[in-house]
Amino acid sequence: MSQAVLRDENQENVQPRKHVAGQPALQGGRTVLGVLQENRRPRAPARGGKQQPPPVLTAHNPLGINNENYGSIPTGKAVGKQSAFTIHVDEPDCASHRRQHAPKKPAIDEHLKQLNAVVISLGQRQPLAAIDIPVNASFDSPMDMSIVDEEEKPVRSNEALDYAEEIHTYLREMEIKCKPKAGYMQKQPDITSNMRAILVDWLVEVGEEYKLQNETLYLAVNYIDRFLSSMSVLRGKLQLVGTAAMLLASKFEEIYPPEVAEFVYITDDTYNKKQVLKMEHLVLKVLSFDLAAPTILQYLNQYFWHHPVTPKMESLCMYLGELFLIDAHPFLQYLPSIIAGSSFVIANYIINEETWPDSLAQFTGYSLESLKPCILDLHQTYFSAATHQQQAVREKYKTVKYHGVSTIDPPESLSIFS
Repeated sequence: MSQAVLRDENQENVQPRKHVAGQPALQGGRTVLGVLQENRRPRAPARGGKQQPPPVLTAHNPLGINNENYGSIPTGKAVGKQSAFTIHVDEPDCASHRRQHAPKKPAIDEHLKQLNAVVISLGQRQPLAAIDIPVNASFDSPMDMSIVDEEEKPVRSNEALDYAEEIHTYLREMEIKCKPKAGYMQKQPDITSNMRAILVDWLVEVGEEYKLQNETLYLAVNYIDRFLSSMSVLRGKLQLVGTAAMLLASKFEEIYPPEVAEFVYITDDTYNKKQVLKMEHLVLKVLSFDLAAPTILQYLNQYFWHHPVTPKMESLCMYLGELFLIDAHPFLQYLPSIIAGSSFVIANYIINEETWPDSLAQFTGYSLESLKPCILDLHQTYFSAATHQQQAVREKYKTVKYHGVSTIDPPESLSIFS
């Protein structure tokens, strides 16, 4: 069991992150971004009659989260309020609406006689004779019978990439539309880049706790940055914004997203269900319901299609791309396609001692020189990742699932540019 460490610029006494050897950082409990001791509201009593929750990974919270109600949200149900929707149960035929002078119908009318005649005639019909139609089961035939013959037709890569260029062009257009403002943190009166880093680090642990897709994490961070680009947020509501963004991303990406109660649970009941749902509504309105934002992972998958690499290099590219999520500066100024290309270059240099292949340069239109500023910034972040205050990404990519790529020592310098 581990205890998440949440630091603040003004916080002096911080408990160190504790790990038990041989055990994962998240196991059997919940990841909680807690509240300050003086602002913590009393915990609700144990949920009556239900199974006790698993052990809690408690933490100190430098975000200064308080217990103020979000907006004017009522904390209880309105007494005597009539439900807005009523389900009507179908009644039996003529149970309440019966005609007074309806004429009696004969027991067997003409329609029933005709229906009986049709049924009898259908029962006397003979089955159709078998028709011998030659079937061409070649690959050029529109009727492929290989599945019937228990044969699996191999998928050819050129067929899977028929629309790759059109998809890439569309993503490049959408990433500009869905790009957050690079300097939005300067206009935030009450939150800092360090608080954002703590929030994203917590979301990484939440994603691992509930085994969410990596794409869900990327989308949630995109929603947070775009929301903060347009709205000023107090530090007491920053975690609520992150929780609502993760809830939206889960609904958009996951097959079985966690329920709202789960997101309330991981906040240590700092917020209630109504607050989370109202914040979700506000985030949707601010984002104009544009949730299909291109992410680094989508571009990396396209690059892997055009230039196949080893699974270890794929994991290293994903690790470098996820390191970008933690710090707002300087990476908010770069588009996801550029960050994905820079991650590919650094990983390819470390694993294969190569750089930017010509196939990807032709496909993306990016030259190695155009990626240089982002490559240098990403390498600096990669080199200093071991000493960064937030370590959730490094812990995540130490596992066998990702081939332990975060344990690879980064080079002190890149001899890519002469």
